[in-house]
Amino acid sequence: MKKATIWFLTIIMALTFCGLLYIQIMYMNNMVKMRDDQFAEGVRRSLYGVTTTLEQDETRHFLEEDVDVIEQSIYSQFDSKRGNNRFNLSYTTPDGIELTIQGDPKSLPKIDSSTADKYRDIQESIKGQYLYQRGLLNEVILNILSQSSNRPIQERADSAAVDGYLRSEFENNGLNLPFEYAVVNRGGRVAYQSSGYDPAQAGRNNMFIQTLFPNDPASRINYLKVYFPTKKDYIMSSVKFMIPSFIFTFILLIVFLYTIIIAFKQKRLTEMKNDFINNMTHEFKTPISSISLAAQMLNDDSVRKSSTMMQHIATVINDETKRLRFQVEKVLQMSMFDRQKATLRLQEIDANKAISNIVSTFKLKVESYGGKIVSELNATDAIVEVDEMHFTNVIFNLLDNAVKYRRDDEPLMLKVTTADISGTRLEIRISDNGIGIKRDDLKKIFEKFYRVSTGNRHDVKGFGLGLAYVHKMVHELKGDIRVESELGIGTTFIIILPLT
Repeated sequence: MKKATIWFLTIIMALTFCGLLYIQIMYMNNMVKMRDDQFAEGVRRSLYGVTTTLEQDETRHFLEEDVDVIEQSIYSQFDSKRGNNRFNLSYTTPDGIELTIQGDPKSLPKIDSSTADKYRDIQESIKGQYLYQRGLLNEVILNILSQSSNRPIQERADSAAVDGYLRSEFENNGLNLPFEYAVVNRGGRVAYQSSGYDPAQAGRNNMFIQTLFPNDPASRINYLKVYFPTKKDYIMSSVKFMIPSFIFTFILLIVFLYTIIIAFKQKRLTEMKNDFINNMTHEFKTPISSISLAAQMLNDDSVRKSSTMMQHIATVINDETKRLRFQVEKVLQMSMFDRQKATLRLQEIDANKAISNIVSTFKLKVESYGGKIVSELNATDAIVEVDEMHFTNVIFNLLDNAVKYRRDDEPLMLKVTTADISGTRLEIRISDNGIGIKRDDLKKIFEKFYRVSTGNRHDVKGFGLGLAYVHKMVHELKGDIRVESELGIGTTFIIILPLT
């Protein structure tokens, strides 16, 4: 798959996920806003119902007092005409107000024509009084509402009654959650409040205010304040079904990102493998050509007669064979990366002695380039359990890289040191004064097939397997490796191995 195609698919999927998340977020916001509006509307209806009930209670209170006065007036008039004998006389008005006159039926005389006329006169008198009272009813009610403001708010709106009305109205509107309330005057002074009332805890859009007795004078207006401590949880509980949707969306997003990363890695790995095949073909071609040319020269009789020429041809064949074998070993090392764990033959060795032998062997190669190699093996305890062959290859690969990436303007200087760390680990440092490694390359040099750009240097050959092999082997030996480098100054590889 082309890189442009991968990028195209990445952009399309990214836009799709962004659109999906945007729609989900907008839907959730709209749901929360709608539930909040519904909640506020339910609270307003409840508070209006409470204030209306309180007004009705107060009106009933004053009307009952006024009816008592009217009844007492009627009783006194009737008693003055009948003496003080008691009897019962009930009358219900068209507005539903029942008036009752009490008396003693045993004291009533026989009803004759003159007595019936008196009863009719009494009835007409009562009816006239009622009509007069009915005509003044509206004026009386207005007077009641205006005069009631003189009563203390604690009497007009009893705390127990307010609490009961609030609970009843909230339950009727489906708001079954805890609340706190207070009754305050226009100046903000609290007349009374619930035990847990604290305005600071109300939060945003959570304090609801309703005017009590709106017909009172402006200077005597009181307010009912209510808030709900668990309102946020109540609102969010209505959209909790969206949580699994977000979780699944994020899982899909993570899987998509992981897939894209794997696709790019596979793309880069394919390119590296192609470079590896090209490099391998080139590396194999040179020794094969040299061996083929030497074999052709052996067919010449004059060459076979010259012992010097025969020795030269034998040397060429031997060197090119070694070179070819070294390249084959490099290719075989690649197969180790496909295994989960390499097969190692562990044994205890003295790292100081092993490194000393390697330095002695490598010294000739360094000196052939006009360089110098020194060792400072200061570790007092250097016994480690390793596979000797792979351990030797690790040190050789790092020294060989130092030679490959040397500087042309300064003689090569290599330094190998060992030291103890906390008495349980061994530190091996291999330093050079070569061209160094860029900071961006430091994170990738241990990847398979990755090769650091060498600028104008065309004599550096390889497959990008050396440092990957070193990294894998050090970790197989339960060690660690890191690199410190500065461009144009040099590089230091640091290996940490556990002591036996």
